[in-house]
Amino acid sequence: MPAVLEFDGITKEYRRLASRRRFRALDEFSLKVETGEIFGFLGPNGAGKSTAIHIAMGFMGPTSGNGRIMGQPFGEASARRRVGFLAENVALYHRPAERLVRFYGALNGLSGSYLAKRSREVLHIVGLQHQAKRNSAKLSRGMVQRLGLAQALVNDPELLILDEPTSALDPLARVMVRELLLEARNDGKTIFLSSHLLSEVELVCDRIAVLHRGKLVRIGRTGELLQSGEQSEVVARGISAAIFPGAVGHNGVVKLHVPASTQRAVLEQVWNSGGEVVSVNPVRRTLEDIFLEVTSDRDSSLPEKSP
Repeated sequence: MPAVLEFDGITKEYRRLASRRRFRALDEFSLKVETGEIFGFLGPNGAGKSTAIHIAMGFMGPTSGNGRIMGQPFGEASARRRVGFLAENVALYHRPAERLVRFYGALNGLSGSYLAKRSREVLHIVGLQHQAKRNSAKLSRGMVQRLGLAQALVNDPELLILDEPTSALDPLARVMVRELLLEARNDGKTIFLSSHLLSEVELVCDRIAVLHRGKLVRIGRTGELLQSGEQSEVVARGISAAIFPGAVGHNGVVKLHVPASTQRAVLEQVWNSGGEVVSVNPVRRTLEDIFLEVTSDRDSSLPEKSP
């Protein structure tokens, strides 16, 4: 199947106001998002994430390169009607919540009784059914965020592009959004998720890409990226923790982290000491570890593993 969202060699340059020099926000950026996945799009502030999203939505054009969304070139109105979009900084017209959602639904070609029904449904989905008559100007920041998510859902999109969707949300609302995204994926929809909340991304995303200084510096399946091939956790019993520096013992069970290069020697030492090896597993890294590693000022390159 063709990619739902594809960037092909996208470069975007801006001219600096104070000089004639140009700033490159995206640098030969290429990426494919497949049908039915939750794709995490990460990077520090200024990495080029919002620029990439705005180009995909047709809000601006690239300096060079091209791309497609829902099989159509970026900017095609017919393709955008199949997309739900939530901007990083939600700015909504000052209208009652339900009227506002209906307004955005109408922009996507919905009408009549279906539009009214769908507007009520999405307000219920995001927990704003009791705020339907309240003006958006009188809602809290978290409620405005949920209202923005409702307008992104109203046209029942095949692709959701969400830029910081859990910003300003409390923990309960974040759980709601997480469950909503997983349900959407189970229904065959595709989600392109940009977020600084790495713990949330780690929980829901099938694949992850990290952008830094306009370049793609890491991409892969979440589980594979989080597995460290450099260290293993060895769990043993029947030995003293004092045998191994840094080992932790509790209730007769000893745990220690060892480099992959010395794993065999450690296992043999456990057996030679009369102990039993309970398990050996790769040490799981956090997404924060990976993020910090590839967005440092040192040169970064694509990993050997491809998605």
